[in-house]
Amino acid sequence: MIGGKKEKGPTPEEAIQKLKETEKILIKKQEFLEQKIQQELQTAKKYGTKNKRAALQALRRKKRFEQQLAQTDGTLSTLEFQREAIENATTNAEVLRTMELAAQSMKKAYQDMDIDKVDELMTDITEQQEVAQQISDAISRPMGFGDDVDEDELLEELEELEQEELAQELLNVGDKEEEPPVKLPSVPSTHLPAGPGSTALRMTVVGNPRSWSCQWLPILILLLGTGHGPGVEGVTHYKAGDPVILYVNKVGPYHNPQETYHYYQLPVCCPEKIRHKSLSLGEVLDGDRMAESLYEIRFRENVEKRILCHMQLSSAQVEQLRQAIEELYYFEFVVDDLPVRGFVGYMEESGFLPHSHKIGLWTHLDFHLEFHGDRIIFANVSVRDVKPHSLDGLRPDEFLGLTHTYSVRWSETSVERRSDRRRGDDGGFFPRTLEIHWLSIINSMVLVFLLVGFVAVILMRVLRNDLARYNLDEETTSAGSGDDFDQGDNGWKIIHTDVFRFPPYRGLLCAVLGVGAQFLALGTGIIVMALLGMFNVHRHGAINSAAILLYALTCCISGYVSSHFYRQIGGERWVWNIILTTSLFSVPFFLTWSVVNSVHWANGSTQALPATTILLLLTVWLLVGFPLTVIGGIFGKNNASPFDAPCRTKNIAREIPPQPWYKSTVIHMTVGGFLPFSAISVELYYIFATVWGREQYTLYGILFFVFAILLSVGACISIALTYFQLSGEDYRWWWRSVLSVGSTGLFIFLYSVFYYARRSNMSGAVQTVEFFGYSLLTGYVFFLMLGTISFFSSLKFIRYIYVNLKMD
Repeated sequence: MIGGKKEKGPTPEEAIQKLKETEKILIKKQEFLEQKIQQELQTAKKYGTKNKRAALQALRRKKRFEQQLAQTDGTLSTLEFQREAIENATTNAEVLRTMELAAQSMKKAYQDMDIDKVDELMTDITEQQEVAQQISDAISRPMGFGDDVDEDELLEELEELEQEELAQELLNVGDKEEEPPVKLPSVPSTHLPAGPGSTALRMTVVGNPRSWSCQWLPILILLLGTGHGPGVEGVTHYKAGDPVILYVNKVGPYHNPQETYHYYQLPVCCPEKIRHKSLSLGEVLDGDRMAESLYEIRFRENVEKRILCHMQLSSAQVEQLRQAIEELYYFEFVVDDLPVRGFVGYMEESGFLPHSHKIGLWTHLDFHLEFHGDRIIFANVSVRDVKPHSLDGLRPDEFLGLTHTYSVRWSETSVERRSDRRRGDDGGFFPRTLEIHWLSIINSMVLVFLLVGFVAVILMRVLRNDLARYNLDEETTSAGSGDDFDQGDNGWKIIHTDVFRFPPYRGLLCAVLGVGAQFLALGTGIIVMALLGMFNVHRHGAINSAAILLYALTCCISGYVSSHFYRQIGGERWVWNIILTTSLFSVPFFLTWSVVNSVHWANGSTQALPATTILLLLTVWLLVGFPLTVIGGIFGKNNASPFDAPCRTKNIAREIPPQPWYKSTVIHMTVGGFLPFSAISVELYYIFATVWGREQYTLYGILFFVFAILLSVGACISIALTYFQLSGEDYRWWWRSVLSVGSTGLFIFLYSVFYYARRSNMSGAVQTVEFFGYSLLTGYVFFLMLGTISFFSSLKFIRYIYVNLKMD
C-alpha cells in the first residue's frame, strides 16, 4: 500500500503473455543444454582411455548439464501449470461477472412487478427453457436415435418384415426358374486345350439368371441364414412318382480345381431349350453354372437302361472328347442340392514296348439314390458294370454314332439326415481327411510352451533384475556424490526419452494396424460361424459368401482402429488416413482379381464372374464397406485420447550405437517369421489341400485352436525381439515390430511355391495365375494380421517396463 492506495498489478492477459515469453526462453535453454550434453558426451568418447582425466571432467560437466536440464524441465512444467491456472481463473471471473450482471438485471426487473407478473415471467422463462432444451437435443442427437422406443420391439418388427420378404421371394423362385435367362450357343466345334489353361475352348460364359440383378441383398441374407448350397440338409419333400430334376453343372481337370467349364461346352446330350437354375452368390463364386438336363428321374421309380439321346459326332468333336478324357475331366451333376460326380471317360496306358494308349467314353451312367420317407438322403453315379465306348481308330472324315443311356435305382435307408451318413456327399469321389492332426497340435503346443516360458523368464527374471538395477542406480546417483558419474546408464533405460518418439510414415503404419485388426476379426468370425454351424462347411461357396459379407461389415473396425491410433500419435490428415486404410487391401485385391478373372474369361472358364455378380460385389463395397470405413474413422477420431507416454520425449533424437549383425532387421524378420510359421506348418498343408485340392476340411475346432496358437506365438516372439532391440539402445521399434512377425506372410508364400511344385499336380496358365495371385494375397493378409498383433504386444510390453521404471 502506498498513500492508502492499492498497487495495480498486471492484467491476466499480460501475465499469460509474460509466461509464454518465459516458456520460449526456457525451451531455447533446454535445446542449448541438450546440445552441450551431446558435445560433452562426444568429448568423453573422444578421450576415452587416452586421457581418462579429461574424459571424467567431460562426464562431470555432462552430469551438471543434465541436472540443469532437469531443473529447466521442472520449471517449464510449473510455468505451464501457472498459465493454465491463470486462464481458468480468467474464465471463471468472466462467468462470475456475467452472473452478476444477470442478477442485477433480474433484481431491477422484479422491483416494479406484482405477484401475477412474476408468475407470468417465470412461465415464459420455463417455456423458453423447454424450447431450448428441445433444440439442444435435436442438435446433439441425430434424428431417429435415442427416442423413447423399445429397441427390441423394433428389431422384432424388422425381422418379421425380412422374413415376409424372403418368404415371398422363395414363393416366386419356381416361376423365375421357368424363364430361360440365357440361351447357350450350339455345341462348339473347337478343340479342347492341349493342356490345362491353354487358350483353346473359348466360348461365351454362361450368364446368370436375371433374378441376380434384383435380389442381391436378400440372397446374401438368405445364404447366411439357411446355408444354401449343395450338400445342405434338403427341405424338398416328394411323393411317389414326382419328378426329380437333375441339373448338369460343370466339367474340368481333376488336378486343377479352379479350372472349370460348363458341361454343355462338351459335345454331349443337350436340350434344344436350355433352362438355368437361379444361383446363390456362393455358387457363382464357386464356378457353378447349373442347367436342366435331359435325364428323367421320378421319385422311387427305377429305370433300366433308358435312352437319353442319339448323337452323330464329327472327328473334331471326337478329338475334343479325347483331349478332355486325357486331361482327366470330371463332371458334376446336382440332384436335390446333392452333388454327383464322375469322370467323363476312361483312359488306359500299358507297357513301354510296345506302348498302348486306349481312350474310351462312358455312354451309360447308373444313378443310385437313397431315400428316407419323402426325402432324398444320398445320390451317386457309377460306371462299375459299364464298358466304355472306344474313341480310337476314327478316320478324319468319319462320323461316330453314339447312344447315351442311363439307369436309376432307388433304395430306402434308415438314415434320417444327410449329415448322419458316414460316406461323403460325393460318394467318396474326392478324398477326405477327417482325422485329428495330432502331429500339428503337439508341435504347436510345444512351441507355444517354449516361447511362453521364454517370455516369462524375460519378464520374471531378466526384466526384474533390470528394473531393480536401474532403480537402485537412480537412488544411488541422487543420494551419492558427484564422483559416481562414471557409472553411466546403459541398456533400455538410457533411451527412455526416445522410445516413444513417433515413427516416420505414421499414416501408413496406422492403416496397416487398422486393416490387420479387421482381418483378425474377419478370420475369427468365419471360424466361429463354422463352429456354430451357421453355414455348410463342406462347400466353399457358403464360406466365400460369408467372407464377403463379413469383410464389408468389419470395415468399420479398420476405420476405427486406424483413425483412433493416427489421432493419438499426432496425425492431422485423418481424411487421407481413411482413404489409405480403405485402399490398403481393396486395391491390391482388385488388381489381382482383375488379372485372374481376365485369364479365366479368356479361356472360357466358369470361374470368370458374370457382369451382374461383379456389379453386385462392387455395390456391396460402395454401399456397405466404404461408408462403414468412413463412419468408423470418424468415431475413432472423435474418441481418440492423448497417447499418454510414460516418458517425455526430447526434441533431439539420441544417437544409436552400432548394432551387431544378429540384431539387424533381416535377422529379426527371419526369426520372427519362421517361429510362427513352424507352429502352423503341418496344419497349413491340410488347409492348402482343402483350398487348392480335393480334400474337405471339417475340423474347425482344431483350426480355431491352431489360429489361437499362431497369435500367441506371434505376440510372444514380438515381445522377446523388442526387448533385445531396446537392450541394444535402439529405439526404432515401431516398424521393426510390425515387420518382424509380419514376415510370417513371406514364409507362407514360399510354402505355397513349394506346395505347387512338390505337393500338387496343378498345371496350366489358368491354375498357375490363380494360385500364385491369391497366394500372394494370402501372404499379404497374414502380414497385416500378425504385424498388428506384434505391434500392439510390443507397445503393451514397452509401456509396462517404462511405467515401472523410476526416473527424475
